Amino acid sequence: MTSRRAHIAMFSIAAHGHVNPSIEVIRELVARGHRVTYAIPPVFADKVAATGAEPVLYTSTLPSPDDDPAAWGSTLLDNVEPFLADGIQALPQLVKAYEGDEPDLVLHDITSYPARVLAHRWGVPAVSLSPNLVAWTGYEEEVGEPMWAEPRKTERGKAYYARFEAWLAENGITQHPDPFTGRPARSLVLIPKALQPHADRVDETVHTFVGACQGDRATQGEWRRPADAEKVLLVSLGSSFTKQPDFYRECVKAFGDLPGWHVVLQIGKFVDPAELGEVPGNVEVHQWVPQLSILRQADVFITHAGAGSSQEGLATGTPMVAVPQAVDQFGNADMLQALGVARHVPMEEATADNLRETVLALAADSGVASRLREIREQMAGEGGTRRAADLIEAELPADVQV
Repeated sequence: MTSRRAHIAMFSIAAHGHVNPSIEVIRELVARGHRVTYAIPPVFADKVAATGAEPVLYTSTLPSPDDDPAAWGSTLLDNVEPFLADGIQALPQLVKAYEGDEPDLVLHDITSYPARVLAHRWGVPAVSLSPNLVAWTGYEEEVGEPMWAEPRKTERGKAYYARFEAWLAENGITQHPDPFTGRPARSLVLIPKALQPHADRVDETVHTFVGACQGDRATQGEWRRPADAEKVLLVSLGSSFTKQPDFYRECVKAFGDLPGWHVVLQIGKFVDPAELGEVPGNVEVHQWVPQLSILRQADVFITHAGAGSSQEGLATGTPMVAVPQAVDQFGNADMLQALGVARHVPMEEATADNLRETVLALAADSGVASRLREIREQMAGEGGTRRAADLIEAELPADVQV
C-alpha cells in the first residue's frame, strides 16, 4: 500500500487557556512532516502560523481575549450558551473552508463543538486535547447532576438543551449533549495526572495523561533575575480574569520594600498601573510577562490556579499561593493544596498580611520543596509533547505516512 502525507486538522477557540496548552504538540506534528491545518479566529492566526501549521480562519461570536471578563456573564447558562451559539454559527464556515480538503484526523479543544460534528460527518477519528481535568467514573452523579439540577428546571435551561439536541440531530448525531461535550471517544489530557481529581477513577482506555507540553517559549522573551534579589515572587492571575485592582494593591502593600524580595506583578490589560498608587522599587509592574521564564527563577508564585499556570508551577518546582477567580480554578487550587505544594487563599481572604504570611511560610517550608521535586519526577515520566505526538500518530489511518 502506498502511504501518503497525513492531513491533521486542529480546532480551537480564541482563548489563551485553550490554545497555549497544545501549541507545542501542533509544532511537533508539523516538524514530523505532517500537514496540519488549524481552525481558529483571526486574533490567534499569527500564533498558529508560527508553529508551521496553516491557519483556517473563521468568525467567532465568543468574547475575545480583549473583552472584559464580565462579557462571559455570571451564571452557568451564561457560561455555556455562548459555546453552543458559536458552534452553530461556525459550523457552516468550517464546512465550506474544508470542502474538498477533508482531514485524515481531527484534533480539538474541549470547547470546539463543531470539530466533533465535522469528524462525524467526514467519518474520521477525533481526538480531544483537554487543557484541564476530565470526567471520571461517577462524575455525572457527583458533579454534573447537582450543578445542573436547578438550571435544567428553568425555561432557559430547557431551551438550551432542546437547541443543542436539535443541532446534533440535524447533523446525524443521536448522542445527548452531555456525553457529546464531556465524554470523547479518545482524549489526551494535557495536565499532569497529579492535578486530576479522582485520577484512579479515570478511564485510561479513553484518556491518556501526557502532562505539560510546554516547549522552550523562547519567542515570548526572557526575564533576568536581578543580581540583588534574594527571593523572587511572581504574581499573575492569568490572561482573562485580571480586573482586580484591589488585589494588586494588597500585593504591593504586602511585598513592597520587603527585605530581600523582588516582585514581578502582572496586572493584565484591564487595570491601569496608576490605580496601584506608589509602587516601591522592588516591584515591577507589567500588563504581560514571559511567565515560564520567570517561574524558572522564582521562589514563590501567587496564581489564579488556571490549569496552565498550575502545571507550570509544578513543572518549575515553584511553591504556589492559589487565589482562584473562576471555573476550574477553584478545584485546581484545592488539588494543589492537597498535594502539599500550595496554599489556597480565597480572594476575600487575600489581604496584605495574609498574603505576606503565606508566602514567607511557603518559601521556608522544606517539605513543600521536597514534594515539588517528587511531582516533577512523576511529570517527567508522562512524556509531554513527544508522547502526545506519538499517540496522535497512532490514531491516523493505515495508508498515511507516519
